[in-house]
Amino acid sequence: MNETIAIVGAGHAAGQAVVSLRQYGHTGPIVLIGEEPYLPYQRPPLSKKFLAGELELERLYVKPPQFYADKDVELRLGARVASIDVQARRLMLEDGGQVAWDRLLLTLGSRVREMHVPGVDLAGVHYLRTIDDVHAIQPAFAADRKLVVVGGGYIGLEVAAIARTHGLDVTVVEMADRLLARVVCPEVSDYYQALHESAGVRLRLSTSVDGFAGNGHVNRVLTSAGELEADLVIIGIGIVPVTDIAEAAGLTCDDGICVDAHARSSEADIFAAGDCTRHPNGILGRQLRLESVHNALEQARTAAASLCGQDKPYDQVPWFWSDQYDTKLQIAGLSADYDQVVLRGDRAAGSFSACYLREGRLQALDAINSPRDFMQAKKLLAELPAMDLARLADPDVPLPEAVAQ
Repeated sequence: MNETIAIVGAGHAAGQAVVSLRQYGHTGPIVLIGEEPYLPYQRPPLSKKFLAGELELERLYVKPPQFYADKDVELRLGARVASIDVQARRLMLEDGGQVAWDRLLLTLGSRVREMHVPGVDLAGVHYLRTIDDVHAIQPAFAADRKLVVVGGGYIGLEVAAIARTHGLDVTVVEMADRLLARVVCPEVSDYYQALHESAGVRLRLSTSVDGFAGNGHVNRVLTSAGELEADLVIIGIGIVPVTDIAEAAGLTCDDGICVDAHARSSEADIFAAGDCTRHPNGILGRQLRLESVHNALEQARTAAASLCGQDKPYDQVPWFWSDQYDTKLQIAGLSADYDQVVLRGDRAAGSFSACYLREGRLQALDAINSPRDFMQAKKLLAELPAMDLARLADPDVPLPEAVAQ
C-alpha cells in the first residue's frame, strides 16, 4: 500500500489516524497538514490544568515529535488548506503550495461559536479553543482578577472551576435558566449550581450578554440584568463543525461532513472523522454529530481501517466527561429524548447517577463521582434495555441486575 494518504487537521482524530494507519499496515507516505504550529494535541486540559499553568505544553501532545519521525510522517504544520481539487487529487494551500494525495482524510474539527455584540473585539475578551488562546489568556489569569465567563456549559464551568481554585473572582453568565441545560436534567443542573455557588462562583442565569465596554481593554460586561465588572472575559458558548473546504469541494454536508459507518464521505476516496462529521449510529438509529474525544479517536480508527481496506464500522455508545473541582461527571449515551429520570445514590454526599429513560428503556446515564455506574451503563446501553425502576433507584443494586426480567 504505497499510495499517499493526506490528513487535513491536526487534532485528536489526526493523531490517532496516524497511529492506526501504521498499525493497519499502510506503508506508503502520510502527509499531516495542520493550521496550528503544534503537533496533534489534547484539548480537554486547555480549560483546566494547562490554563492554570500546571501542565507543560509537551504533555498535551498525543504523541511526541520522535513518533512522527519514526513513522515516516511528513508534517506540514502552520499550513492552511485553501481548497480541495477532487479531480486532480490536490490540496491547494494558502501559501500557494500543493499536496498530492491518492486518498484523503479530513479531521477538520470544530471552531468556536462566536458572539456578535458591541465590544467583543476589545482586548481582554477571549475564546478558548486552542493553545494560542490559552497563551493569550494566561497573563491575566491571576488571583483576585475579576473573570466573567459567558456560557454555563462544559467549557465555561470547567474554566470557572479552575479559576476559583486559583483565587480569581468569577461570575458565570448563562442565557438558560439552569447550567448545562442542553445536556443534563434539572436535578444534575441543580447539583452543579450548588457546587459552583459553594465555591464562591456568582451565577447569573436567564441573563443575556448585550455587549462589552472599556477603553481599549474590557472592564465591563453589559447584560440584560445590569453591568458586571471584568478584568478578563472568556466566552464559551459552543462550537460548530469546520466544513468549508469540504462543502466547496462538493462533499455532502449537513451540520457536519456526512459520512457512512466506515467514515467514507460522498466522495469514494475522501474520508472524515471527529467533530466535523455527521455519521449514522446503529445503536441509537439516527444520524449524530458528536463533540467528544471518544468520538474523534474511535472514528479515526474506523477511517484508518477503511483507508487500509479493512472492515471496521463505527457503531458505539457515545460517552463524555467533565472535571470540575474534585467532581467527575461521566455521561454515557444521549439523553435528548428522555421522558423519565431515575436518580440513584446520594446527592448530598456527591456520588449519584441520573438514569434517563424513554418508555421504560435506559437511554443515557450521568454518573457524578460514580464510576461503577458509568462503566456498567456503557455496556448496557448497547441494548437500550427495559429497566425495573424500583431496583434501578437502589444504588446497592448493580445496573445489570436492574434490567427488567
